[in-house]
Amino acid sequence: MKFWLMPLAGALLAGTIVTLPALAQEQAAAPAATQEVVPTVSVVKAARQALSQKVIVTGTLVAREQVLVTPGVEGLKIESVHFDAGDRVEEGAVLARLAVDTVDVLLAQNTSQLASTDAQIAQARAQITSAEALVTQTGQAFRRAQALVGTNAMAKDAFDQRQLAADQAAAQLQVAREALSAAEAGRKLVEAQRAELELRRSKTEIRAPRAGLILSRNAVVGQVASAGGNPLFVIAENGDIELDADVTETLLPELKVGQKVAVRPSGVGEAVAGVVRLVLPEINAATRLGKARIALPEGKDLRVGAFARGTVEVAHSEGLVLPVTAVADGGDGSIVQVVKDGAVDTRTVKTGLTDAGFVEVTEGLAEGELVVSKAGTFLRDGDKVKPQVATDTETKTGAGVKG
Repeated sequence: MKFWLMPLAGALLAGTIVTLPALAQEQAAAPAATQEVVPTVSVVKAARQALSQKVIVTGTLVAREQVLVTPGVEGLKIESVHFDAGDRVEEGAVLARLAVDTVDVLLAQNTSQLASTDAQIAQARAQITSAEALVTQTGQAFRRAQALVGTNAMAKDAFDQRQLAADQAAAQLQVAREALSAAEAGRKLVEAQRAELELRRSKTEIRAPRAGLILSRNAVVGQVASAGGNPLFVIAENGDIELDADVTETLLPELKVGQKVAVRPSGVGEAVAGVVRLVLPEINAATRLGKARIALPEGKDLRVGAFARGTVEVAHSEGLVLPVTAVADGGDGSIVQVVKDGAVDTRTVKTGLTDAGFVEVTEGLAEGELVVSKAGTFLRDGDKVKPQVATDTETKTGAGVKG
């Protein structure tokens, strides 16, 4: 009987020995399970970088100074056209010519009128000469009669006749002089008419009032020229083209004359370097937009009427920068979460320029400090974290706590 119990006791002892290692492992694992798990966070280093603040404007290309060419004389047909749209012209260049046959006929008539008035003037002068001689003759006879009137040598009737003759001669002289004045006035009128006709004839040559680039041509051969219709030519003075830009009213104060602008017109591959020439002081009450004029260089194949977008650099700075996602609104100002000695330190900072997803930090942060790349998500001040420097992609996208 005793020999039968011995094998059973050995088996039980062996089972107890086998379970002891497993129990020891469970007891060792229990303290490890109670340890705190420290999360890994994506951080960025505060580094120095150049930033620039930009304002985007849009608008239409226009001529800086537009010159409208209209005919200086009405009612004449266009005989020839010498320039077309896209041509560059010098000041005074003959753009088109009007028919002159009608004006030439009027000039011929005027020449005849001048000859007629010259004849009238000559006749009036001859009459004056004759009247002056008659006045002299009758005046002498009248004076002799005056000397004899008190004597019996001349009758009263003879004296009266000599006095009447003298008066008539003086009147004829006055009429002759007035006739000369009328003839001379008539000649001046004809001369003025001739000057007008010659001016009209000179204006049959339609000339460019300014040098520049012809933007459009409406002149057609055979068309009757009229100043009341569309201009015959439209010229951009000196070929100067600029951007008539719309600017939101909140950004208009940022623009200053002389600022550089990168302008990208539609259809032009590369940006054109422009300069702010004028900032208009008025805001459109309906659209809430202001206006700015941006001068553009010559020779860039720019087309009036094309849409263009401009980027204006209104400020430039070089300082500590962070991704915009690393800076949060703390109510009283901007805050960042700095990782220092494995713990989160929330700080209030002052910010400056913002550019291309980055913001300048002007106060409250030192170069090289590690900042949580996405502030204010899952972390609080004093939390223990394990920092991991973010990659360029994470910096741009603002990745924050990982796992």
